[in-house]
Amino acid sequence: MRITPDMLVKLYRLPLLEEAIEPLGEKEIVVRRAFPVEKRAVSKWVGEHFTDNWACEAENSFAANPPNIHIAVRGETILGFACYETTFRNYFGPTGVDESERRTGIGRALLLSGLYVLRDMGYRYAIIGYAGVPDYYEKAIGAVAIDNDPRSGSYGGMIV
Repeated sequence: MRITPDMLVKLYRLPLLEEAIEPLGEKEIVVRRAFPVEKRAVSKWVGEHFTDNWACEAENSFAANPPNIHIAVRGETILGFACYETTFRNYFGPTGVDESERRTGIGRALLLSGLYVLRDMGYRYAIIGYAGVPDYYEKAIGAVAIDNDPRSGSYGGMIV
């Protein structure tokens, strides 16, 4: 059984958000908080590109006011998403970028945009739950793995 760790992030040592967002503007990509009226479109997109569980989490992120989800768009096309404080308080994720748009900086911009909101909420640390690509998070933001037993960890017992 592959164990995917939770990861801990120091929110007081984040890279500059502007440095991640600015290069996307040249590609006509905007990273922003989703509008409440986009709930169906965003949840549908997440379900089509990722999993039903992630679509449920994305949908749940719209329960907050304002929604706890950021999206990357080019015009009216969704390219990626990032949720935070969706399943658990002070957790980041899930997050994902359209396969054809990966390695363009969108994922990093979405990651930082969500983490900056958690920092602005007063948290000093955040947890990335069940981090699928721990090496990426370690390199991008200095996250460190913490114990996560899939049977008893934060997602233990979840029906999938």
